[in-house]
Amino acid sequence: MLRLDAVSKTFYPRSANEVRALDGVSLHFSAGSFTVVIGTNGSGKSTLQAAIAGAFKVDSGSIIIDGHDVTDGEECRRACVVGRVFQDPFAGTAPELTVAENLALASRRGKRRTLRPLLRAAKREEWRVLLAQIGLGLEHRLDDPIGLLSGGQRQAVTLLMATLTNPPVLLLDEHTAALDPRSAELVIAVTKELIGKSSSTTLMVTHSMQQAASLGDRLIAMHRGRVYLDVSGAEKRKLSAADLHELFLQMRRDDCFDDAVCALVAEQYS
Repeated sequence: MLRLDAVSKTFYPRSANEVRALDGVSLHFSAGSFTVVIGTNGSGKSTLQAAIAGAFKVDSGSIIIDGHDVTDGEECRRACVVGRVFQDPFAGTAPELTVAENLALASRRGKRRTLRPLLRAAKREEWRVLLAQIGLGLEHRLDDPIGLLSGGQRQAVTLLMATLTNPPVLLLDEHTAALDPRSAELVIAVTKELIGKSSSTTLMVTHSMQQAASLGDRLIAMHRGRVYLDVSGAEKRKLSAADLHELFLQMRRDDCFDDAVCALVAEQYS
Protein backbone atom coordinates (compact mmCIF):
# COMPACT_ATOMS: atom_id res chain seq x y z
CA MET A 1 0.00 0.00 0.00
CA LEU A 2 1.19 3.51 -0.86
CA ARG A 3 -0.39 6.77 0.20
CA LEU A 4 0.48 10.40 -0.44
CA ASP A 5 -1.29 13.08 1.59
CA ALA A 6 -1.13 16.70 0.37
CA VAL A 7 2.45 16.37 -0.91
CA SER A 8 4.01 19.57 -2.24
CA LYS A 9 7.44 20.39 -3.64
CA THR A 10 8.74 23.67 -5.06
CA PHE A 11 12.18 23.92 -6.62
CA TYR A 12 14.14 27.21 -6.48
CA PRO A 13 11.52 28.92 -4.28
CA ARG A 14 11.27 32.71 -4.28
CA SER A 15 13.45 33.02 -7.36
CA ALA A 16 12.93 33.72 -11.05
CA ASN A 17 13.32 29.99 -11.68
CA GLU A 18 10.69 28.87 -9.16
CA VAL A 19 8.92 25.66 -10.20
CA ARG A 20 5.98 24.24 -8.27
CA ALA A 21 6.52 20.61 -9.23
CA LEU A 22 3.97 19.05 -6.85
CA ASP A 23 1.01 21.02 -5.57
CA GLY A 24 -0.82 19.30 -2.73
CA VAL A 25 -0.96 15.86 -4.35
CA SER A 26 -3.05 13.27 -2.47
CA LEU A 27 -3.20 9.74 -3.85
CA HIS A 28 -3.85 6.24 -2.51
CA PHE A 29 -2.55 3.11 -4.25
CA SER A 30 -3.74 -0.31 -3.15
CA ALA A 31 -1.26 -3.14 -2.70
CA GLY A 32 -0.40 -4.90 -5.95
CA SER A 33 -1.99 -2.26 -8.18
CA PHE A 34 -0.40 -1.17 -11.46
CA THR A 35 -0.79 2.54 -12.23
CA VAL A 36 0.39 4.29 -15.39
CA VAL A 37 1.28 7.98 -14.97
CA ILE A 38 1.30 10.36 -17.94
CA GLY A 39 1.58 14.12 -18.32
CA THR A 40 3.05 16.98 -20.27
CA ASN A 41 6.68 17.95 -19.83
CA GLY A 42 7.16 19.49 -16.39
CA SER A 43 3.81 18.17 -15.17
CA GLY A 44 5.30 16.55 -12.06
CA LYS A 45 5.07 12.89 -13.00
CA SER A 46 8.78 12.08 -12.55
CA THR A 47 8.94 14.39 -9.51
CA LEU A 48 6.12 12.33 -8.01
CA GLN A 49 8.24 9.18 -8.32
CA ALA A 50 11.35 10.92 -7.03
CA ALA A 51 9.43 12.09 -3.96
CA ILE A 52 8.25 8.53 -3.25
CA ALA A 53 11.82 7.23 -3.67
CA GLY A 54 13.18 9.89 -1.30
CA ALA A 55 15.43 11.64 -3.84
CA PHE A 56 14.63 14.90 -2.02
CA LYS A 57 12.59 16.06 0.95
CA VAL A 58 9.12 17.31 0.20
CA ASP A 59 8.08 20.74 1.45
CA SER A 60 4.89 19.49 3.06
CA GLY A 61 2.60 16.50 3.23
CA SER A 62 3.32 12.87 4.04
CA ILE A 63 4.28 9.64 2.25
CA ILE A 64 3.16 6.33 3.73
CA ILE A 65 4.40 2.91 2.55
CA ASP A 66 2.87 -0.22 4.08
CA GLY A 67 1.61 1.79 7.03
CA HIS A 68 4.99 3.37 7.77
CA ASP A 69 5.58 7.11 7.43
CA VAL A 70 8.71 7.45 5.27
CA THR A 71 8.35 11.17 4.58
CA ASP A 72 11.60 12.09 6.29
CA GLY A 73 13.44 8.86 5.48
CA GLU A 74 16.57 9.12 3.36
CA GLU A 75 16.66 7.60 -0.11
CA CYS A 76 19.11 4.88 0.95
CA ARG A 77 16.77 3.91 3.81
CA ARG A 78 13.86 3.46 1.40
CA ALA A 79 15.83 1.11 -0.84
CA CYS A 80 14.43 -1.93 0.96
CA VAL A 81 10.83 -0.90 0.22
CA VAL A 82 11.19 0.90 -3.14
CA GLY A 83 12.52 -0.65 -6.36
CA ARG A 84 13.27 1.76 -9.18
CA VAL A 85 14.11 1.52 -12.90
CA PHE A 86 15.26 4.63 -14.73
CA GLN A 87 14.99 5.78 -18.35
CA ASP A 88 18.72 5.26 -18.93
CA PRO A 89 19.46 1.52 -19.38
CA PHE A 90 22.92 2.15 -17.95
CA ALA A 91 21.66 3.61 -14.66
CA GLY A 92 21.20 1.46 -11.59
CA THR A 93 23.83 -1.15 -12.46
CA ALA A 94 27.60 -1.52 -12.11
CA PRO A 95 28.90 -2.00 -15.70
CA GLU A 96 32.21 -3.61 -14.71
CA LEU A 97 30.51 -6.25 -12.58
CA THR A 98 29.02 -9.39 -14.10
CA VAL A 99 25.30 -10.02 -14.45
CA ALA A 100 25.52 -12.45 -11.50
CA GLU A 101 27.36 -9.91 -9.34
CA ASN A 102 24.78 -7.22 -10.08
CA LEU A 103 21.98 -9.62 -9.17
CA ALA A 104 23.82 -10.55 -5.98
CA LEU A 105 23.99 -6.90 -4.93
CA ALA A 106 20.31 -6.39 -5.78
CA SER A 107 19.37 -9.41 -3.66
CA ARG A 108 20.78 -7.62 -0.61
CA ARG A 109 19.20 -4.22 -1.26
CA GLY A 110 18.24 -2.59 2.00
CA LYS A 111 19.52 -5.51 4.05
CA ARG A 112 22.42 -5.75 6.43
CA ARG A 113 25.69 -6.53 4.66
CA THR A 114 27.83 -9.40 5.97
CA LEU A 115 31.00 -11.19 4.97
CA ARG A 116 29.06 -14.22 3.73
CA PRO A 117 29.64 -14.87 0.01
CA LEU A 118 26.74 -13.78 -2.21
CA LEU A 119 27.63 -15.80 -5.30
CA ARG A 120 26.61 -19.19 -4.00
CA ALA A 121 25.81 -22.02 -6.41
CA ALA A 122 22.18 -22.19 -5.29
CA LYS A 123 21.70 -18.49 -5.92
CA ARG A 124 23.32 -18.69 -9.34
CA GLU A 125 20.93 -21.46 -10.32
CA GLU A 126 17.98 -19.44 -9.01
CA TRP A 127 19.04 -16.43 -11.11
CA ARG A 128 19.63 -18.64 -14.13
CA VAL A 129 16.04 -19.88 -13.92
CA LEU A 130 14.69 -16.32 -13.53
CA LEU A 131 16.71 -15.07 -16.49
CA ALA A 132 15.57 -18.02 -18.63
CA GLN A 133 11.95 -16.99 -18.01
CA ILE A 134 12.66 -13.59 -19.56
CA GLY A 135 13.41 -15.32 -22.84
CA LEU A 136 16.41 -13.30 -24.03
CA GLY A 137 19.07 -15.96 -23.54
CA LEU A 138 20.57 -14.06 -20.62
CA GLU A 139 20.74 -17.21 -18.50
CA HIS A 140 23.91 -18.05 -20.47
CA ARG A 141 25.52 -14.69 -19.69
CA LEU A 142 25.70 -14.71 -15.90
CA ASP A 143 29.48 -14.27 -15.99
CA ASP A 144 29.53 -11.51 -18.62
CA PRO A 145 30.05 -7.91 -17.47
CA ILE A 146 26.63 -6.29 -17.57
CA GLY A 147 28.13 -3.37 -19.49
CA LEU A 148 28.49 -5.67 -22.53
CA LEU A 149 24.74 -6.22 -22.83
CA SER A 150 22.57 -4.26 -25.26
CA GLY A 151 20.32 -1.53 -23.90
CA GLY A 152 17.24 -3.74 -24.02
CA GLN A 153 19.00 -6.70 -22.40
CA ARG A 154 20.43 -4.49 -19.68
CA GLN A 155 17.05 -2.90 -18.97
CA ALA A 156 15.52 -6.38 -18.71
CA VAL A 157 18.14 -7.35 -16.11
CA THR A 158 17.59 -4.04 -14.29
CA LEU A 159 13.88 -4.85 -14.11
CA LEU A 160 14.69 -8.23 -12.63
CA MET A 161 17.03 -6.59 -10.13
CA ALA A 162 14.34 -4.10 -9.09
CA THR A 163 11.76 -6.86 -8.49
CA LEU A 164 14.13 -9.47 -7.06
CA THR A 165 13.20 -8.79 -3.43
CA ASN A 166 9.52 -8.08 -4.25
CA PRO A 167 9.59 -4.55 -2.79
CA PRO A 168 6.29 -3.01 -1.64
CA VAL A 169 6.68 -0.24 -4.25
CA LEU A 170 8.10 -0.46 -7.79
CA LEU A 171 8.78 2.74 -9.78
CA LEU A 172 9.35 2.61 -13.54
CA ASP A 173 10.40 6.01 -14.89
CA GLU A 174 10.03 6.01 -18.70
CA HIS A 175 12.08 2.82 -18.69
CA THR A 176 11.61 2.17 -22.43
CA ALA A 177 12.09 5.76 -23.67
CA ALA A 178 15.79 5.33 -24.55
CA LEU A 179 15.31 2.03 -26.39
CA ASP A 180 14.67 1.27 -30.05
CA PRO A 181 11.12 0.06 -30.84
CA ARG A 182 12.05 -3.65 -30.89
CA SER A 183 13.92 -3.44 -27.57
CA ALA A 184 11.06 -1.41 -26.07
CA GLU A 185 8.61 -4.17 -27.02
CA LEU A 186 10.83 -6.79 -25.38
CA VAL A 187 11.18 -4.75 -22.19
CA ILE A 188 7.43 -4.13 -22.00
CA ALA A 189 6.85 -7.88 -22.35
CA VAL A 190 9.32 -8.49 -19.51
CA THR A 191 7.62 -5.74 -17.48
CA LYS A 192 4.21 -7.41 -17.78
CA GLU A 193 5.72 -10.81 -16.95
CA LEU A 194 7.52 -9.63 -13.81
CA ILE A 195 4.73 -7.38 -12.53
CA GLY A 196 2.24 -10.19 -13.07
CA LYS A 197 4.23 -12.36 -10.66
CA SER A 198 4.90 -9.55 -8.18
CA SER A 199 2.81 -8.13 -5.35
CA SER A 200 4.52 -4.74 -5.65
CA THR A 201 2.47 -1.57 -5.99
CA THR A 202 3.72 -0.34 -9.37
CA LEU A 203 3.82 3.20 -10.80
CA MET A 204 5.00 3.49 -14.40
CA VAL A 205 5.67 6.86 -16.02
CA THR A 206 5.50 6.84 -19.81
CA HIS A 207 5.20 9.16 -22.81
CA SER A 208 3.82 6.32 -24.95
CA MET A 209 0.06 6.68 -25.29
CA GLN A 210 -0.13 3.10 -26.57
CA GLN A 211 1.54 1.81 -23.42
CA ALA A 212 -0.62 4.06 -21.24
CA ALA A 213 -3.81 2.77 -22.84
CA SER A 214 -2.90 -0.92 -22.82
CA LEU A 215 -1.04 -1.35 -19.52
CA GLY A 216 -2.07 -1.15 -15.90
CA ASP A 217 -5.38 -1.08 -14.07
CA ARG A 218 -5.32 2.66 -13.34
CA LEU A 219 -4.23 5.81 -15.17
CA ILE A 220 -3.26 9.14 -13.68
CA ALA A 221 -2.58 12.25 -15.76
CA MET A 222 -0.47 14.96 -14.11
CA HIS A 223 -0.58 18.63 -15.12
CA ARG A 224 1.16 21.57 -13.47
CA GLY A 225 1.96 19.55 -10.38
CA ARG A 226 -1.60 18.35 -9.83
CA VAL A 227 -3.70 15.33 -10.69
CA TYR A 228 -5.64 16.25 -13.85
CA LEU A 229 -7.30 12.87 -14.42
CA ASP A 230 -7.52 9.68 -12.34
CA VAL A 231 -9.38 6.70 -13.82
CA SER A 232 -9.36 2.98 -13.12
CA GLY A 233 -11.23 -0.24 -13.81
CA ALA A 234 -13.74 -0.22 -16.67
CA GLU A 235 -13.25 3.51 -17.22
CA LYS A 236 -9.51 2.96 -17.72
CA ARG A 237 -10.08 0.00 -20.06
CA LYS A 238 -12.27 2.15 -22.33
CA LEU A 239 -9.45 4.61 -23.01
CA SER A 240 -7.60 4.35 -26.32
CA ALA A 241 -4.32 5.90 -27.40
CA ALA A 242 -6.37 8.40 -29.45
CA ASP A 243 -8.33 9.38 -26.32
CA LEU A 244 -5.09 10.07 -24.49
CA HIS A 245 -3.71 12.16 -27.36
CA GLU A 246 -6.87 14.25 -27.13
CA LEU A 247 -6.33 14.55 -23.38
CA PHE A 248 -2.85 15.99 -24.03
CA LEU A 249 -4.32 18.49 -26.48
CA GLN A 250 -6.87 19.52 -23.86
CA MET A 251 -4.14 20.08 -21.26
CA ARG A 252 -2.23 22.23 -23.75
CA ARG A 253 -5.40 24.22 -24.49
CA ASP A 254 -5.83 24.76 -20.75
CA ASP A 255 -2.25 26.03 -20.61
CA CYS A 256 -2.89 28.47 -23.43
CA PHE A 257 -6.09 29.67 -21.73
CA ASP A 258 -4.36 30.15 -18.38
CA ASP A 259 -1.43 31.97 -19.97
CA ALA A 260 -3.79 34.24 -21.92
CA VAL A 261 -5.75 35.11 -18.78
CA CYS A 262 -2.53 35.82 -16.88
CA ALA A 263 -1.33 38.06 -19.70
CA LEU A 264 -4.62 40.03 -19.70
CA VAL A 265 -4.52 40.48 -15.93
CA ALA A 266 -0.90 41.61 -16.04
CA GLU A 267 -1.70 44.08 -18.81
CA GLN A 268 -4.68 45.45 -16.89
CA TYR A 269 -2.68 46.11 -13.72
CA SER A 270 0.60 47.18 -15.31
